[in-house]
Amino acid sequence: MSPRRSYDQYCSAARALDLVGDRWTLLIVRELLAGPRRYTDLHADLPGVSTDVLASRLKDMERDGLTTRRKLPPPGAAYVYELTGRGQRLLPVLQALGRWGEGGLGERRPTDAVRAHWFALPLLRVLEGEGLVEVRLAEGVFHLRLGAEAGPVYGDGPAPGEADARLTMDAATCEAVARGELGLRDAVRAGRVTVTGDGTPAKALREA
Repeated sequence: MSPRRSYDQYCSAARALDLVGDRWTLLIVRELLAGPRRYTDLHADLPGVSTDVLASRLKDMERDGLTTRRKLPPPGAAYVYELTGRGQRLLPVLQALGRWGEGGLGERRPTDAVRAHWFALPLLRVLEGEGLVEVRLAEGVFHLRLGAEAGPVYGDGPAPGEADARLTMDAATCEAVARGELGLRDAVRAGRVTVTGDGTPAKALREA
């Protein structure tokens, strides 16, 4: 394994970029915020990354204490990658980057890849309360864990259990929320988002 490149600057921002400044690293973190993932799953949800680059980034992240790799028990017997506690603490970094980048998102281009769960981070920024939220889009279904202090903060598929809130919206509405052009509460009031459930997040949106 090649030695890690460094800016060699006595600055906390430079030290942080030594670890996460390479291309794809923070997007790998985004995927692993959903919990343990197999290499093949990561590659499928990171369109554009080569197998060599993905393997190299994962090795670097494991060496730097951001991820771990473990083997699932039978019958799975596959290796999965997951974030360490230090890696999980990158969530607010991604949240801040996402908020900063809202203005440059623009309309979706024909060449843009999209996965339903990529809307998880923008929605986490605007939802209130704690609990399990299920989100249904034409592109797919995913769920969020509001207030999670450790472990996965979102995941693919329906909520694993009774959801505290269920949100149904079309892609255009979700994209407008992600771009910061439309508030989630405003979308609920306009009838562009259907909210069901009796938990705190559902009540907060309906009472808006």
